[in-house]
Amino acid sequence: MPFDSVTPRSGACLGSCRPDHSNRKISVRKLPALITIATVSVLALAGCSGSPSDETGAAGIACVDSGKTSEAVKVAGKAGAEPTVKFESPLTTEATEVSVVTEGKGDAVKTDDIVELGFSVYNAKTGEKMNAGGFGDDLGAPITMAKESSVFPALMKGVACATYGSRVAVVAPPADAFGEAGNEELKVGAEDNIIFVIDVKSEIPPRANGEEQKPEDGFPTVELAEDGAPTVTIPATDAPTELKTSVLKKGDGATVTDANTVVMHYSGVVWSTGEVFDQTWGKSGPTPISLASVVPGFAQGLVGQTVGSQVLVVIPPELGYGAEGQPDAGISGTDTIVFVVDILAAG
Repeated sequence: MPFDSVTPRSGACLGSCRPDHSNRKISVRKLPALITIATVSVLALAGCSGSPSDETGAAGIACVDSGKTSEAVKVAGKAGAEPTVKFESPLTTEATEVSVVTEGKGDAVKTDDIVELGFSVYNAKTGEKMNAGGFGDDLGAPITMAKESSVFPALMKGVACATYGSRVAVVAPPADAFGEAGNEELKVGAEDNIIFVIDVKSEIPPRANGEEQKPEDGFPTVELAEDGAPTVTIPATDAPTELKTSVLKKGDGATVTDANTVVMHYSGVVWSTGEVFDQTWGKSGPTPISLASVVPGFAQGLVGQTVGSQVLVVIPPELGYGAEGQPDAGISGTDTIVFVVDILAAG
């Protein structure tokens, strides 16, 4: 989630929740509620520690060679299923190593691709499995292969030179994972190496790609920039008193349920001022949000919609941030809010 904004989550103003680089976190919850690897705040740039080859991959990252340490991670299991991972701990490396377990037959990952990952994470010192999810039909973790990214460098390096359908094993020193401070909550020490086993599943579309629908009267109007970012214009009328939903693009993907986590782009606007109070556009890229954790109107507006759709949702206060509002974001207790949501994946 963006760290400098209000989100559709209930009671979730993150205005003071700037990332702490000294205590990098990765959630220990299972997918799909997790999918937060992509929101850890670590600057991933080409030239970070690694064992580079002469080739360069997505986001300008030098391809990383395999080595004795990554080759010591034994990975077994059927393609798409969570793998069985075995290694003798402790494992250590001075530079990130990447071994290709299975080479996929898809296209090479490219700069700015939004890549869906299945992953298993282990502490290479203790041998403890820290987390796993996103394999098979489960929704994976989306990361954007941007030249400036908030993703663990180890993950970026593991994916940068891969092809879709690949499975790779990554062993990373602290510099490319949790840093010198480690993570006390996850029992990661300052010198602990981390193992990632990653399935490079698929490319997530960067914007809604459904069929355009005829605009409905009485709703705000939406104009899209070249990259798909919406500009919302509020009509000179009173806000509706009930939840209103209008489909701007109709996708042909799976139907969203209230149990889903949805990978989305969104922009939120206050009806009374026309001001944007939060958006993913121009920030960290599409984000996964569990519909179980959002304000009621946001979830109600998305349930029943289809992947690939772009939806305009008008939410009255009682189904939004309630009587308390979100003052730090300019939302009062009587404000109606408007979201434009691109539904990119769900599971």
